[in-house]
Amino acid sequence: MSFSELLGNVGLFGAAVMICLAILSVFSVGMIVDKHRRFRTATRQSQMFKPLLVKFIHGGEVKELIDAMPKHKSSHVAQVVSAGILEYDGVRQAGGDPVASLDLVTSALRESISETLIQMKRGLGFLATIGSIAPFIGLFGTVVGIINAFRGIAATGSGGMAAVSGGIAEALVATALGIFVAIPAVVAFNHFTGKLETFHVEMNRASSQLINCLFKTPAMKMQNLKVAEKTYATR
Repeated sequence: MSFSELLGNVGLFGAAVMICLAILSVFSVGMIVDKHRRFRTATRQSQMFKPLLVKFIHGGEVKELIDAMPKHKSSHVAQVVSAGILEYDGVRQAGGDPVASLDLVTSALRESISETLIQMKRGLGFLATIGSIAPFIGLFGTVVGIINAFRGIAATGSGGMAAVSGGIAEALVATALGIFVAIPAVVAFNHFTGKLETFHVEMNRASSQLINCLFKTPAMKMQNLKVAEKTYATR
């Protein structure tokens, strides 16, 4: 039986199942491509930003770090560090004691980590849903195909291959299509979830390094942070 003959034997419900799976496949592929591009950009920009953070931690000027942040907007590490630096410098410009702002800076870092993770997780639930329901949609198509096979038997009064081949083929194609749609979605979801865990660890590490740098050696950084006030004043 050719593919055109198979489509000719597909009933209304079977066609609806296949169209539904095809639409889910298109959305799944689009989401996978988009997430891959975003995660790759975040990884690349974070790798470029990390040396600047290390340099600042070892006594570098905060101006270099602040100037680099707009160039690495997609970096999850840069977003977290930016939140901490801005909160610390905001307390200082307001006349508060920067050393006493530990709770504020820690809160800003945690909120930034949470917000960044929420943004990066957006769409992954859709992939998980596709991976979960696509096999069941395919199974529904399988049941419909089997029903059509029995209808063929009832119509012809015999159980020959000619009577059931169309329905059986429809059932098998629906099953295969459901699995075909589900596998990439599940693999991509697991891959991106693993990447998110790596990003989370990197953000937590950068947060801890920043807090240790700002509050364990405040005297050394106070002079460097004066540059930030001039930088923001001119912007």
